[in-house]
Amino acid sequence: MSSSFFLVLRILFAWLVAILLAGSVWGGLFGGIGGLFVLLAMCALGLAVLGVATHIRRVRLLAGRLDAAVLANRQQRRIELPMEADAAFDLVADALRQLPRVEDIEPLRGSLQLRARVRRSDPFGGARPSRWNLLARFAVTHDRVLATVHPGTGTVGVTVLCEPDAAHLVDLFALDEGSNYENAESVLRALSRQVAAQRREEQARAEREATDNALTVARLNLLQAQVEPHFLYNTLANAQVLARTDPPRADQMLGHLIQYLRHSLPREHDTLSSLGEELERTRAYLEILRIRMGARLALQVEVPDALKGAAVPSMMLQTLVENAIKHGLEPKPGGGTVWIMARRLDDQVNITVADDGCGFGNADSAGTGIGLKNLRERLRLTYGDAASFSIVSNFPSGVAATITVPAPAASTPPADAVPPPLPAGFPDGGHGHA
Repeated sequence: MSSSFFLVLRILFAWLVAILLAGSVWGGLFGGIGGLFVLLAMCALGLAVLGVATHIRRVRLLAGRLDAAVLANRQQRRIELPMEADAAFDLVADALRQLPRVEDIEPLRGSLQLRARVRRSDPFGGARPSRWNLLARFAVTHDRVLATVHPGTGTVGVTVLCEPDAAHLVDLFALDEGSNYENAESVLRALSRQVAAQRREEQARAEREATDNALTVARLNLLQAQVEPHFLYNTLANAQVLARTDPPRADQMLGHLIQYLRHSLPREHDTLSSLGEELERTRAYLEILRIRMGARLALQVEVPDALKGAAVPSMMLQTLVENAIKHGLEPKPGGGTVWIMARRLDDQVNITVADDGCGFGNADSAGTGIGLKNLRERLRLTYGDAASFSIVSNFPSGVAATITVPAPAASTPPADAVPPPLPAGFPDGGHGHA
């Protein structure tokens, strides 16, 4: 109530001073005050008091309280926005466009300022006021809004100033009936709503990404689980037979199986492994097969130590080796050789598994293609377009399959480094995609 009381006193005092000055001028012109001037002065004071009462009532309805801050003609608001300056500028411009009766918006992107003019509600319905209504003819019809974006680190500050489109002297005699308070709160609500909508969208996007990642991990785990299950059963069955006929070889087979299983333990949320780890697991797998196949299986490995840190999908190297043995060497009467090689080309690593077995032309070695289909799908889910897979015929016989993955950052070879030569007839890993 004290704020309202002092506001009334301020307005009445300003009008009394103005009436006294006008009375002195009137008396000098007409030789005295006279009843007409007194009547006009009383009308002016009455209209001033009526304007103050209307202003106080409307502000109380808008704000729900009365104090000096909400009663003022000129309103300022400040809000912090969690975004870059350009995005905040566009957001403020959109908020100003949503103001009712906004007319002119002047964006100054270089100075990160926006100016707007807002027409006040017209009590005359667009009709021109009577020429005898001097107060209405000289009344303020527009408000102006100045918004300034203050760049920061991670967040920006936005200052919004709403004021009458008139000189500050007008504040002594006329009030805006809460129009600038309404404009300031409207801009603040619009910004808050848009920021809240943006946060909800970001949260929904994060939830979608988390769901997609979870689905991707589940699909990768499912694909990883589709490894030949009979390998473990066959190995144990062979070890059981060897335990009766050749215990040292049975013990050797079980040792390799333990080594294989140690490298095959699942790791939660980890569908990638290093090339070195995959190579150790594949060696253990091949040693078990060499006990079963004997001299029919030979192995050559050429993988530089600098490339063993390359990230590859787990079990992928073994999948290629399994295909090479199952479809290439086992159907071949004399067996053959499996090559495992890795070379770095620019920012990529080519990992090649080749054999000199039956190749593509042998009907007995044809498979269902599920393993290679899963391999391509895992590469796509893990790397997108940054990885590739190719499979070509080896010369003079067999097949060469190459996986291309991003190279490890710390394994850049010296400028004069020369990649190891491929064996005779061994295809390069960049022959296209399958």
